[in-house]
Amino acid sequence: MGLAVTREGFPVRHWVFPGNTVDVTTVDQVKADLRGWQLTRCLFVGDAGMVSASNLRALSRGGAKYLLCMPMRRGDEITREVLARPGRYQTVAENLQVKEVMVGEGERRRRYVLCYNPQEAERQRSHRAEVLKELEAELASLREAADEQHSKRECALRASARYGRYLKLTAQGRLLLDAAKVKQAERFDGKFVVHSNDDTLSSEDMALGYKQLQRVEEAWRTLKSGLRLRPVFHWAPHRIHAHVALTVLSLLLERTAEHACGDTWRNIRDDLKRIQLAQLFSPHGTVWQVTEPTADATKRLKSLQIKQPAPILSLA
Repeated sequence: MGLAVTREGFPVRHWVFPGNTVDVTTVDQVKADLRGWQLTRCLFVGDAGMVSASNLRALSRGGAKYLLCMPMRRGDEITREVLARPGRYQTVAENLQVKEVMVGEGERRRRYVLCYNPQEAERQRSHRAEVLKELEAELASLREAADEQHSKRECALRASARYGRYLKLTAQGRLLLDAAKVKQAERFDGKFVVHSNDDTLSSEDMALGYKQLQRVEEAWRTLKSGLRLRPVFHWAPHRIHAHVALTVLSLLLERTAEHACGDTWRNIRDDLKRIQLAQLFSPHGTVWQVTEPTADATKRLKSLQIKQPAPILSLA
C-alpha cells in the first residue's frame, strides 16, 4: 500500500500494489498519478530501509530528487566522515539541531545533514543506563557461578539484542562489559543523518522535510491499529481496493476531527462517548432520551460544528 498525505497529515491519495512490488518501482507510478495535480516538483522522502546504491541510482534517474535518512553503521562513511566532523549545530527548534556536512568534491560530492535531538538523546542515555545496570547484575550472577565454563545464560546474553551489543568475550571465554562499545553507542544518542541530491534544500528544509515522514508513519499506525485495516479477508481485487478506500476515508475523518479540535482522536472519542441514548419504560409508553452532554462533549461538538442531539428522540 502507498499513501500520500499533506503536511498536516490529511490523506489525499492512496495506492494498492501487488504484494511482490519492489518499493523503488512504485516511484514512477506515484509521480505520474500526482502529475495531474500540476505539481512543479516532486521530492521522494524515505527512511533508512530504502537506502542502497541501486535505489539511489533509480531515484536520481532523470533528474529526480530524493531525501533519505541514512543508516548509521560502525565503520561506514556516516560514522567516519559525518559524525566525526567538527562544527557547530544550528538550532532549528527546541528539540532539533542541524549541522551540514559535505563529503567529497565536485559533482560526486555527497551532502549530508547531521540532526541532533537533545530530548531523544537524554531518553536514550537513561534507557541505556537501565540496560547496563541490568547487565552488570547478570554478569555478577554469572561470576558467582564460575564453575560453569560455558553456560546457556552466557549464550543467551551474547545473542540478546538488548545486552549483546555491550559485551565482549575474553580469551578465557568469560563475558565482560565492553567500555568501547558503550562509548561507541553514546555517539549515536539523539542523532540521525539525512542525505539529499537536491541542493536547493537548506539544512533546515532537509531535517524538517524528513520529519514530515512521521506524518505518514502516524497515518499507518492509525490505519493498522485504531482503524484495524488488517486483516483483510478478501480475494477479489476490487473488494480489497474498496476495503482500503473505506479505511482511508475513516482516517480522513479522524484527521479532520483532530485538526478542528486541536486534540487526538482518542480524547475526542472518549468525550463524545459520554453522550448516550437511554431507553425509559413506563406504564404510559417508552421514551428514547439522550443524556445531557458534558462540558467537554459540548466543546467537541461546537468545534466540529455539529448540533447537539435533541433531548427526546422518540415517544411511544
